[in-house]
Amino acid sequence: MKAKEVTMVRRNLLLAALIVLVITQIGCSPAQKADPYGGWNVHDMKRPQPVIVAPGSENSSPPSDALVLFDGTDLSNWQRDNGKEPKWKVENGHMEVTEGKGSLRTKRVFGDCQLHVEWATPSRAEGKGQSRGNSGIYLMSKYEVQVLDSYANVTYPDGQAASIYGQSPPLVNASRGPGQWQSYDVIFRRPIFDDDKELIRPATFTVLQNGVLVQDHWVVLGPSQHEKQASYVWHEDKLPIFLQNHGDPVRYRKIWIRELPEK
Repeated sequence: MKAKEVTMVRRNLLLAALIVLVITQIGCSPAQKADPYGGWNVHDMKRPQPVIVAPGSENSSPPSDALVLFDGTDLSNWQRDNGKEPKWKVENGHMEVTEGKGSLRTKRVFGDCQLHVEWATPSRAEGKGQSRGNSGIYLMSKYEVQVLDSYANVTYPDGQAASIYGQSPPLVNASRGPGQWQSYDVIFRRPIFDDDKELIRPATFTVLQNGVLVQDHWVVLGPSQHEKQASYVWHEDKLPIFLQNHGDPVRYRKIWIRELPEK
């Protein structure tokens, strides 16, 4: 074999070894690489037991460790987006977007969380596309899960119900008809920034709509934008949940949240 061919073989072998090394390292934290079992033996009975949390009943009552943000009676956990007293209509166990009364945001701030929200668009379907039952639920006031009447209503895919607005269409359209109550169950992981305010880990969304998986650990590209590509800008570790007033009388009920430990 010629020297040139030997050199080429060595290069190929080295490249193959590097590829294998990279593949084996992807997705593993330093702790996982050092000890994937975290210092415990397999089936170790001395390992701490998971905290017991009573699950909600079939009528969507919240788990025992959840913070109820709206129980159908008042808006005491909310304020208007300008910081003033909220003026949305509250009746029959739900709140309703009220045109001209601004959007709402929680008084408390959140980062990593599990969020449950039930919502309904108007029973009389008027308009089309983005002009039919439009609202939105923003995690950290920046990252939107779209609320829209998407039952027999065509719009741009990354703007229909359960989309990560402007970024990721839902895996399927699991929407119920106009006026029917629907649910979102959201697992949200906030973005992480370093001390220089540079992004080191993007946010992620997992979303179930009416019990159907519609966003499967979507890696968020940045804060939601209309007709613009998203990009990250540093922000605080915790920010309010935000409900959008888009002018349509969308209703909300049974809103609760569980703060999650950071990974």
